[in-house]
Amino acid sequence: MTDPGRHWFDDEAGPVVRPYAMTRGRTRGVNQHRLDLIALVVAESAAEDPVWEQTLSPEHADILALCRSRAQSVAELAAELDLPVGVIRVLIGDLVEDELVHVSRPVPPAELPDESILREVIDGLRAL
Repeated sequence: MTDPGRHWFDDEAGPVVRPYAMTRGRTRGVNQHRLDLIALVVAESAAEDPVWEQTLSPEHADILALCRSRAQSVAELAAELDLPVGVIRVLIGDLVEDELVHVSRPVPPAELPDESILREVIDGLRAL
């Protein structure tokens, strides 16, 4: 048996919040497709309104603060905020729904130019 006076976390860690509490139990954002790890998140101009700082959760506000200075990938946000990627995806989905951020998804490999065409362009530039 454990000592009833012992905490299940140490004092340095502070209070622990479960990831599902941050997303209210959701595993996907509303009307959102799965976000790629390299998708870039950029804050919209509407995010500058100070009213949002008071109405958003601390995690949402942290994402906005990071995305105001420069575009951040989903993976960068998860690493910087020390949160699971699944939680970050749901929180970003909330911000997209509120039109506070814009997500630029990477170009699918099928839409990228063929490597042979790129090599021909490079060869043509070298010939100049």
